[in-house]
Amino acid sequence: MHVKTGDKVKVISGKYKGKEGVILKSFPKQNRVLVEGVNIVKKHQKPSQANQTGGVVEMEAPIHVSNVMLIDPSTGAATRVSYKVENGKKVRVSKRTGEVLDK
Repeated sequence: MHVKTGDKVKVISGKYKGKEGVILKSFPKQNRVLVEGVNIVKKHQKPSQANQTGGVVEMEAPIHVSNVMLIDPSTGAATRVSYKVENGKKVRVSKRTGEVLDK
């Protein structure tokens, strides 16, 4: 996957196109990511020990990883990602600026 948990991304297609958020969780086997504030769904929950009242809860649902694009921290613009080996480690590189994204 070209994005990781904690990356700031921009949604490039769908209902939430143009919205930006941080990746809360990634699901590599399903090629999906959970982005903060994107793809909000309503879920009905029964009362439990943790949630005494129950009711309808709004929460984020995963979206396909192809619908998000990484935001370059140096420019703040969306960019594609390439990979390069530096000092024996594989690192992500911004296609827009050519800078290494991983610290």
